[in-house]
Amino acid sequence: MINSSLKFTSKLLNQFLKNRFTITEDKTAVNYIVDVNGSFPKVNMNKVVLSVINIEKETNQPFYIRNQKLENGNYSNFNPTERYNVDLLISCNFDDYSESLQFLDAVIHFFQINNYLDSASSSSIPDGLSRLEFEYEKISYHQMHSLWTAMGAKYQPSIMYKMKLMKVQSHETIDIIPAVTTTNNNAGI
Repeated sequence: MINSSLKFTSKLLNQFLKNRFTITEDKTAVNYIVDVNGSFPKVNMNKVVLSVINIEKETNQPFYIRNQKLENGNYSNFNPTERYNVDLLISCNFDDYSESLQFLDAVIHFFQINNYLDSASSSSIPDGLSRLEFEYEKISYHQMHSLWTAMGAKYQPSIMYKMKLMKVQSHETIDIIPAVTTTNNNAGI
């Protein structure tokens, strides 16, 4: 779900940037900021890069039904849907600082317009996803400095968003619960 969510978001953001700047070249990438060997990935050059910074499980969940009725009248028992929040760092890695700021401004506009994505707003939403919500993630200067230092990278104009409540449900049956087919009305007499 994480990969398909990021690729879907990147695809829509990319189309928005193409339309906004009347360009044909792809301008987004889902990638690391720095390779594991410490070098700057060439694919990130002159791109808006989407990177996962953190994943957290949503623990405040409403009641979810664990059973699903089968065709034969029995019920399938499966684990409840889990929901996750993904912290996304969106950095603008352009040679020209002014161009980085222009693209960062466009990114902010994209997420202001599209604070959620669902099947009603985009028919190309991947199977298994019903809705993605985006919320600006406020972090302090010191937190941002620590983040870029931990990644081993030099700061680039960037912003963080929380991709909220991404649902994960494998629908793998734990057991089959037989349906109640008869009752004994004379019990206890």
